[in-house]
Amino acid sequence: MPRYDYVSMGFYTFDCLGWPFTEIPPGGGTVFIDELTLAVSGAGGTAAIAAAKMGLNTLAVAGVGEDLMGDWVLQRLAHFGVDTWGVQRQPGWKTSSSIVTTRADGSRPALHMKGATSNFFVTGEMIPRATDTKVFHAGGVGLMDAMDKGQTAVVMKTAKAHGATTTVDVFAGSPKDLPAIARVLPYTDYFMPSIEEAQALCGRSEHGDTAKFFLDMGVKACVLTLGGDGAYYHDRDGVKFRVPAFDIAVKCTCGCGDAFDAGFAVALVHGFDMETAVRFAQATSALNATGLGSQAGVKDFEHTLEFMKRTRMRG
Repeated sequence: MPRYDYVSMGFYTFDCLGWPFTEIPPGGGTVFIDELTLAVSGAGGTAAIAAAKMGLNTLAVAGVGEDLMGDWVLQRLAHFGVDTWGVQRQPGWKTSSSIVTTRADGSRPALHMKGATSNFFVTGEMIPRATDTKVFHAGGVGLMDAMDKGQTAVVMKTAKAHGATTTVDVFAGSPKDLPAIARVLPYTDYFMPSIEEAQALCGRSEHGDTAKFFLDMGVKACVLTLGGDGAYYHDRDGVKFRVPAFDIAVKCTCGCGDAFDAGFAVALVHGFDMETAVRFAQATSALNATGLGSQAGVKDFEHTLEFMKRTRMRG
């Protein structure tokens, strides 16, 4: 039996969020807002906490700085029961951090410091424990400078060899980001970028063509998140379907794709069929969007399941 249900490796950030953001005051002026909060975010961090909230025994694998933000990230992970054995800290590192200005419509322009996500490295000694899991997630491929040179692929290959199901999310804006991502695709069961990131990588516009590009590069299935339009699933056996988004009042979209990744992992661990798994992931993402900051609207497994069953979907 694996030691963990879920290992989330990658991009962990400290976020300070304000809502609603309307304007930058001129000079040294002040604009009053209604809410401020802190959150652990990032493709790895959001997924780790959301999965832990929904009952998965979760390990974090990442890097944070020896600073106040790193202290808080570790405390917050521990608060939700996430094992932080795999979180590295070194003198001189800074915790990846963002100032997120969330608009009333849920969009969130941000100022970001890349930080220790660039620095951490999973050594050979760490790999056996870091891959002893039912589901292994690499979140933020393209931002993990030290790992993206080939070590992420080594870790994922080992995870698959040990029987784990592997999922991947990315940080990508153009085809120049593809080489780092391409290294991990042969060891990826479920490739889970946003449609914008996937299309930026491959230059294709139609969902099926976009999915086929990555299927041809070795992934077992693509699960493309479409924002307010839901999600699109397409696997190498030719199974394809689209799940619409839930009809909700959006507070903040920060971390929605990453919460989707966590929900999908929870569904895999519970043995849901694939269409239900994507719907459950959509429900997790929708709940995330109802609060300010990553995972704010996610409570637990039963709450998410009930939300999935009772909430109306768009279209």
